[in-house]
Order: sequence, then C-alpha cells, then structure tokens
Amino acid sequence: MDRSDFLYVIRPTRPEMLSGGMTEVEETAIAAHFGYLKSLADKGTVRLAGRTQETGERTFGIIVFKATSQAEAQRLVDEDPAVMRGVMTAELFPFRVAVES
Repeated sequence: MDRSDFLYVIRPTRPEMLSGGMTEVEETAIAAHFGYLKSLADKGTVRLAGRTQETGERTFGIIVFKATSQAEAQRLVDEDPAVMRGVMTAELFPFRVAVES
C-alpha cells in the first residue's frame, strides 16, 4: 500500500504551560501525546516529531508522518490525545520531503 507524507503543526492552546508549568490535565494529555507519537514511530508511521525551543506565543511542534490518504492523515491527527483533549490545536498539511540525510 502506497503511503504519502503529511505534516501537522501543533500549538498549545495555553502557551503559558511551557513557561509557567502545566495543569494536571495538561500533564496527562502531554504524556499521552508522547506515548501516541512513540507508538506511531515504532510502527514506522511517524518519521519525526519535535518542537521549537520558544516558550511563548511563537512556539509550535511538527510531526512528519506517513498515511495512505488525507482521510487517514486527518484521523491520525484527530486521535492525538493532546488534540483530542484540547491542550493542543493542530493543522494538517500534505508534505513532501525534498532533502533527507
């Protein structure tokens, strides 16, 4: 089955959580988010994930991953626990890797 690359950009709904500390709900959602991404990476779906080192309004994370369709890609984004729980917002983009080491 052929898979294409996608990228989603995530941003915290409350950027202060990065500088002032997380609520219990945020901590739980972020832990589940990392577990979710690790699980997808172990399956070969997530190629890379990370975030900027900014701790204010400009901060964002990216997840580059493979999916068989736009619909599957959107489902994977929607199932991210941080997105599901409203701790992060997400925006999905079709993506093409141009240079890779």
